[in-house]
Amino acid sequence: MSNSVLNRYLDPEVLSHVADRHFEPRGLVIGNLAGAHKSPLAGFAVEFAGHREYVPGDDPKHVDWRVYFTREKYFVKQYELETNFVCHLVLDVSASMRYGDGGEQKLLYASQMAAMLGYSIIRQSDKVSLTTFDSQIRGVVPPSNSMSQVFRMTQHLDKIDPVEKTSLANCLNEVASRMARREIVMVFSDFFGDLQSLEPILQRLRYNKHEVVLFQVLHHDETTFEFDGMVKFVGLEAPDELLAQTEDLRRGYLAALKKFNDEFQDLAQRNGCERILVDTRRSMAELFIDYLNQRSLLNRGR
Repeated sequence: MSNSVLNRYLDPEVLSHVADRHFEPRGLVIGNLAGAHKSPLAGFAVEFAGHREYVPGDDPKHVDWRVYFTREKYFVKQYELETNFVCHLVLDVSASMRYGDGGEQKLLYASQMAAMLGYSIIRQSDKVSLTTFDSQIRGVVPPSNSMSQVFRMTQHLDKIDPVEKTSLANCLNEVASRMARREIVMVFSDFFGDLQSLEPILQRLRYNKHEVVLFQVLHHDETTFEFDGMVKFVGLEAPDELLAQTEDLRRGYLAALKKFNDEFQDLAQRNGCERILVDTRRSMAELFIDYLNQRSLLNRGR
């Protein structure tokens, strides 16, 4: 793959700000490699967690003899295992994500976010996968913690042709069916659609102890409606057109957007998910620094 493709998704300036920042999961994770994150499983390594009564077959070297001399019963020491985690990056590649020009296009901005988060996570030896979807799953790059995973992800991203509508809930259900352990799911989408259909799959993910992060990626036009005069609006997922005076639409549009965003925030909070509203005009380096700082503060407060 040419360097130009990598540079399209991995901005060296942004990476210089975030590459050395550690991405910590918010809950206990289960992985299949030794790593740097707490596991809910108890074993005999890393950090002391407590005691349990000795049972035949336990290794005598783990017996806590101080407890035996005070209580005259055998107890073995238990420790928290540390493990790696798996992060699933799930990217909406439907036609509505095509809105915007240059670096402010929603799909390009979301793709760069996914690629740079993936790179940062892989650098700390954790695993990343990438799934793209519109009305159906369009592609899957299976989990890996190899640096070559970054090449595979950017190669896949560069082949995307956003022309279909979105079916977020159905596609997330398919992603969830492939997940069997406590993992992290990061979804990049504008989330324009039926929020009620999204709630059952969020409940399923949270019931299975997955951490869910929802990046709502919107163009600046969509958040402010800064249009003037007569404008023709052309649908990206339907052949609809509307010629209208923007002054007549602005108040109603912004009120409808606020109502949608409030409902989305309530949905996320109600189901223990993290929602981050992203304006594609914002500096991505600034976005990541603020986000990772927030995660770090919340992790320290757990």
